[in-house]
Formats: sequence, C-alpha cells, structure tokens
Amino acid sequence: MMDIVKMFFGKGSKVTGKKETDGHDVRVAACALLIEMASIDGEFSEEERRSIVATMEKRYGLSGEHAKELMDRANKMLEGSIDLWGFSNLINQNYSHEKKNGVMEMVWRVVYADGKLDKHEDYLVHKMAALLRLSQKEMIDAKLKVLGKS
Repeated sequence: MMDIVKMFFGKGSKVTGKKETDGHDVRVAACALLIEMASIDGEFSEEERRSIVATMEKRYGLSGEHAKELMDRANKMLEGSIDLWGFSNLINQNYSHEKKNGVMEMVWRVVYADGKLDKHEDYLVHKMAALLRLSQKEMIDAKLKVLGKS
C-alpha cells in the first residue's frame, strides 16, 4: 500500500520523464477517472479503451505507446485505491476550473464511446462532477459539447 502512495505522490512522470506541478502526475489521475468510467458498467469495451488512448494522445500530446503506459499506471493506481477522491483531489489542486471542465469532456467522451449512457455511468458522471467541483450546468455543457449540440 505504501508503494502505491509513493508512486501516486512520487516525483516526476515515468511516462514522459517530465516533472508535473508539485511533482504530481495529474494525467494519471485524469486517466484513472476515465478508466473507472469505462469499467463502471461491468464491461470495458474495446471502443472505450481506444477512446481513452485517443483522448490521452490528443489532450496531453502523447504517443500511442506513452498513452498506453499512462493507462497501465492509472490502472495500477485504481487497483490500490478505495475511492475516487484522491484522484479528483489531485486534479482539483493542480487544474484550473477550465481544465477541470476539459476533464469532464473527456469523461463524457468515454461514456459515449460505446454509443449509450447506462444508469451506472449516469450515476458516476454526476459523482465525478461533484468531486471536481463542477456545477450541474457545467457537466451538461460538457456533455452537449461532446455530443456536438452546443
């Protein structure tokens, strides 16, 4: 357990070798939220996996290989966590409100990667919005942007 905490709050990113704000790798935290969203309905589809990799590539300018490494690292962090608070708290401490809205857009992209929103995903997206300190309106605006309706 202590190794997980050290890795989570460790210095620098093993993914790119760059140091993040205050030595934290916020990208791992964001990716962990996406993986949790993809897994919440009990089915982590190939479309969802590809969506996460593509999102990490685009949002953070990573190669496919680095995006997959980031996902592996986030998966390990999720296995050792009991809730999402640690991930969202790291994002809250290091991201502006605008960037947190970007994370919510990434979450919605994963939700709709398989073309549907189920009740578990709906619950979790609301929970994530609250954890990221985003309003209901901001959550819906992010959804509409992803669906191309804004």
